[in-house]
Amino acid sequence: MIEFRDVSYAFEDVPVLESLSLSIGDGEFVLLAGANGSGKTTLLRLCNGLLEPDSGSVFVDGVPVSENPVAARTAVGMVFQHPRDQFVAATVGADVAFGPENLGLAREEIDRRVAAALSAVNMTGREDERVDALSGGEQSRVAIAGALAMEPTHLLLDEPFTGLDQPARGAVLERLESLSAQRTGIVVATHDLRDLWALADRVVAMRAGEVAVDGPPETARRALPALGVRVPAAREC
Repeated sequence: MIEFRDVSYAFEDVPVLESLSLSIGDGEFVLLAGANGSGKTTLLRLCNGLLEPDSGSVFVDGVPVSENPVAARTAVGMVFQHPRDQFVAATVGADVAFGPENLGLAREEIDRRVAAALSAVNMTGREDERVDALSGGEQSRVAIAGALAMEPTHLLLDEPFTGLDQPARGAVLERLESLSAQRTGIVVATHDLRDLWALADRVVAMRAGEVAVDGPPETARRALPALGVRVPAAREC
C-alpha cells in the first residue's frame, strides 16, 4: 500500500500539493487525473523518494519513504513521461539490468529478471540493441521492462501514451492490462482517460494540489470534464 498522510510540497515557494492524504491499495488500478500543473507528477515522484515532502509523510507498505528510500524504489517502479529521461545505459539489456544490479543481486538472478521483464514487453532477444535506435513505442516498452525488473508491487506511469502512435499505444495498453490481471498495483497519471477507462478500479482527480474527486470511474465521470480531464463517451466504454 502507498499512503500519503497530510503531505505538502512546494517548488520555489509555489505550493504544488497542500495537506494531501490518500491511500492506494495493493493491486488497484488507479487513474490519477487532472490538468497540467495539478500536481500529478509531483505526487508520483514522492512515492519512491525522488522528491521529499515539505511536511507530512509518504509510506510504502507501512514504512516511511524517507527512512528507507531503497525499499520504496524496489517496491514502487516508476516510468517517466519521456522514457529517455530514465535510460542509463546504451543497450536494452544493460539498461533493464541496471536496477537489479544496484540491489546487489547475484548475476543469475539479474539475468532471470532481465529475461522475464523483456519477455513481458515482447522485447525478448533484443538485449544488444541500442536504446537510442528504438522507436518511441519500443523505448516505452524498455522503460516499463526496467521498472518490472525490480519486481515492484506497484508500477507508476506518467502520461505513458505521450508521443506514441496507435500500434504502440495498443502494445503498452495490453501490457498494463496483463500486469493488472497479475495483481500488480498500477497508477497512471494522465489528463486523457479514454484508453484506460475500462481498466480502472478507481479514478483520483486532482486540482491545484488537492484531491478533487476519488471514486469508481462511473461515479467520477460527471465531475471530471470541469477539471480539464477527457473521459470517453458512455458508448466508448
